[in-house]
Amino acid sequence: MKPIVELKNLSKTIGKKKIIDQLNLSLYPGQITGFLGPNGAGKTTTIRMMAGLMKPTSGEVIIDGLSLRSNFEEGISKMGAIVENPELYKFMSGYKNLVHFARMHKNVTKKRIDEVISQVGMEKRIHEKVSTYSLGMRQRLGLAQALLNNPKFLILDEPTNGLDPAGIREFRRYLRKIAEEDGVSVLVSSHLLSEIELMCDRIAVIQNGKLVAIREVNSIEQSQYYIEVQPVEKARSILTDKGVIIENYDNGLLINVEQSVIPAIVEQLVQQNIAIYAVSHHRKTLEEQFLEMTGGGQIVESNSK
Repeated sequence: MKPIVELKNLSKTIGKKKIIDQLNLSLYPGQITGFLGPNGAGKTTTIRMMAGLMKPTSGEVIIDGLSLRSNFEEGISKMGAIVENPELYKFMSGYKNLVHFARMHKNVTKKRIDEVISQVGMEKRIHEKVSTYSLGMRQRLGLAQALLNNPKFLILDEPTNGLDPAGIREFRRYLRKIAEEDGVSVLVSSHLLSEIELMCDRIAVIQNGKLVAIREVNSIEQSQYYIEVQPVEKARSILTDKGVIIENYDNGLLINVEQSVIPAIVEQLVQQNIAIYAVSHHRKTLEEQFLEMTGGGQIVESNSK
């Protein structure tokens, strides 16, 4: 599949400090990518360069085949963005806000304005003043504004800041609909790892200005299982003697074995008077994966819902 966005050897040096170092990343249509990293990793600088707000020292940002270095106006016209809380005119209605922002783009028709209103489910409230909107409503209007020019690429920087759980779930649903139905490539930067896990198809992790990992969110280590046992140390000793790779985890053990081996392991432990309370397929949380990938790099929040 041809990428919508490509970062090619993207670098940024400020003073004598290299903020971004030879960053390469491809983003694809219909896919939501989470952009993660410890504080100071370079996420904001990368987003600014992708949005045309900062010039790279070297390398390229390519949107739909157009380099922002040589075709800035045409390339940037294919992008929409929300950076934290969208800036809106509160004394005007939601509809008049969209009409105003539509004038900043070429060929945004009344039909297109009506389409984005429908996309984000704002039909009933669109003619009311923005000052009467909840934060969730303003976020939806901001999303509508970012979609006016029918972008192929959408940047969302902390899009769910301040939303309650219901608002986050609603925003996530609209975002998934836009990605799947319109084939938009979406990049989401957030510190809410639990939300990224629910919202995104894959994650890209940056640290010290370099891309350290790209992973599918739903990828599962097929050979890892959690077994809750008592006494733990006796079970560990039995399994270690049989060459099973083991990690401590909560009140039990993580074992790296094929699924077909599980019945025999359970039988052996029972024969040795080990009490077994649970056996389940184990999938590491995004928080655990993130900390592994960054060596325990600091994050602001892992779950604030």
